[in-house]
Parts: sequence; structure tokens; C-alpha cells
Amino acid sequence: MIDDAATKGFAPGRLAAIDRHLAAKYLDTGLLPHAQLLVARDGEIVHFSHQGAARDGESSPVNDRSLFRIASMTKPVTSVAFMMLVEQAKVALDTPVHHVLPELSKTGVWAGGGGAAPFATTPVGEPMRMVDLLRHTAGFTYGFQNRSNIDAAYRAGKLESWHGAHDLQSFVAALAEIPLEFAPGTGWNYSVATDVLGAVVERVSGQALDTFFRERIFLPLGMDDTFFQVPETEIDRLVDCWALDPPGNRVLYDAGASSAWRRAPKLLSGGGGLVSTSLDYHRFCSFLLNGGEGLLGRKTIELMTANHLPGGADLASLSRSMFSETTNAGAGFGLGFAVTIDPARAMLPGSVGEYYWGGIFSTAFFCDPVERLHMVFMTQLSPSSAYPIRREIKTMIYAGLV
Repeated sequence: MIDDAATKGFAPGRLAAIDRHLAAKYLDTGLLPHAQLLVARDGEIVHFSHQGAARDGESSPVNDRSLFRIASMTKPVTSVAFMMLVEQAKVALDTPVHHVLPELSKTGVWAGGGGAAPFATTPVGEPMRMVDLLRHTAGFTYGFQNRSNIDAAYRAGKLESWHGAHDLQSFVAALAEIPLEFAPGTGWNYSVATDVLGAVVERVSGQALDTFFRERIFLPLGMDDTFFQVPETEIDRLVDCWALDPPGNRVLYDAGASSAWRRAPKLLSGGGGLVSTSLDYHRFCSFLLNGGEGLLGRKTIELMTANHLPGGADLASLSRSMFSETTNAGAGFGLGFAVTIDPARAMLPGSVGEYYWGGIFSTAFFCDPVERLHMVFMTQLSPSSAYPIRREIKTMIYAGLV
């Protein structure tokens, strides 16, 4: 049920204006294939709109049952799974990662080489700790960043292929053979760290990551439409996914009817593998804003959504990344989320302490515990940096508050 927006403190018509903006700037011009926006306050949905065709060449629009590839919006789910194990005292934030994943015990820091030359390394000094995986200060990278010999080695090893040679455990072993880009805790780089965290969840819990997610998170929260593999009975709900080619044209990347997500992935990616719906992710956001709803403690949520960057830094001063799902100024990083620490520096309306993230296919969410507000936005276009759509939506949502 959708509540009247005015009763939840929104000016009449302001949220509907977002839909008109999306249609005029992005859908009517062909920049985006479709768009779905959910806004909730106090856990109640006040706006839920659907625009655009779900699949190429078909007229059926996206709707509340449409399935979207949420990519890096998987990361907060993996972080929650890990923190459940922390609450059980099975692992801690300062636990050295190699205590659980001994494959990483001898991994050094890049000091030269790569390509045709062998890597030269130096010891890490301080060990990589679990908190480094959660806040992306571990020294890992992503192969698609295309900026170093290290990410070139990731690409050569096809480490990020979900249907390649590696499962989650052999992925860690292969990753251990490649140096870190920097010593843990000395920089921030968007990376496969959350995939490594998924391997930690498997080792500590003794369960496969998909089983842990389903039993410990999805079933209790009623997230019945969130999967690593879309069941055959639900494949007609999976929308098409698009990408921009080098000239900037929108081309079909993954058709819903024949999607790679129909197949079981060999590598269960805690960093980017899930498919979900807006309503399911709304349930996940509500769980966070409601203090964990008994699945996690309220103080654990508060810890997760604080800025954990060394020295209280923001990403602008610590990031070495060519790509992430946020602008860097005024943004810290918590245990699985970016965290707003200074809205003025971010140059966006919002609240200190709001937390958020997005996915490479331009999906996004944010949770604002001050205003008791959250948003889920779904579309399917890579890369997410193509258009300033997240900034525009967020600005217009806050403009609607009275």
C-alpha cells in the first residue's frame, strides 16, 4: 500500500515531478530504457513509479514484480552477513584476514613489475584486517579500472568472471598470487574486497554464501525475489540490461530472456552478483533503518553506518580509485556503505549520517536515518557514471520535503 505523500511530509506534486523529469530527459530521449523509483518514509512507501519497456521490442512496462541486476548493491547484503557473524563472536573487525583465509598470509604489496616482468613485492607491515575488506582499504582492485599492472593481472586471470574457472574459494587462492596495490589501511580503492568478504562468510559460517543469504537474511525479511540465479519460473520478470559502447550508443548487454543470470554462477559474488526487486530492496533498507529488526543489533547498525576511513578522512583525501559509485568530497565509508559526513562538501542536500551505494547498471539506494527516509532506484544501463541521474533524483526528493 502506498501512503499519501503529504501525510509523510512531502509537498504535493514534488515527487511526481521526478517522474516527469526522468521521462523528458532520459526515457523519451532513449538515454535509459526504463526507470523505477521507490521513495519511503517511516518505512511506508510514499511514491512508487514505473516507466519504460521491460524488454527490447516489447511493450510491457516495468512493474512492481520486475527483476533487476543490482550489482554492487549486493555489497551491503554481504556486509550484513559478516556482521551477523561478528555479533556471534565468531570473528571481529580487527581479525587479520589471513586467520580465516590463510591463502593471503604471504601476499605482499606491489613494488614493481607486471606484464612481461615478474612482480616485485614488499611485506605488508600491518596485516590486512576484516575492517579493510568492509571499507575497501585492503589494497585490492577491480580489473575494469584499467589503471595499473595489478588490475591488468586481474583481467588476465579472469578473476571477476562468475562463470569462469573459479569458485569463491579458488578465487581467493588466485587472488593471493597477485600483489596488493598498497599496504592495507593506507588508501581506498573500490575493489573485489567484498567478494573476499563473501569467502570469509563461507569459511566462518560453514555455509555456501547463497544458502547463508537465503536462510539468515532473505527469508526472515521476506526478500523472496532476491537471488544469485533467477529461477526458470521467474525468468520472464527479468528485464533487459544495456550498456554504452565506446561511441556512446546504448547497446543490449544482457537480454532478460537469455540472461547469464539464468545459469547458476560458479563464483558467488558477494560484491555484485544479486538480482532483486525494488520492493525487496525496500525491505532491506527498512531493516537497516529500523535498527536491525532483531536480525542485527541496533548498535551494530550504528557501527556499520559510521565513517571508518583512517583518521576520519573522506574519500577525496584517501581514494586511489578511478571508479566508484559515489562522488568523493564529503563522503566517508562505513562497513559496506558510503556515508555522508559533510553535505556541504558533497554539494548535495541530505543529512550527516545518511548511507548509500549503487550498482554498475545504474541502480541506487540511500537511507537517511535523520529524516527516516529511503529511496530505491532501478534501471539497467552500464556504466553508472554515464549520467548524473542519482544526483538529480536525490536533489528532487529532498526538495519535496516540507
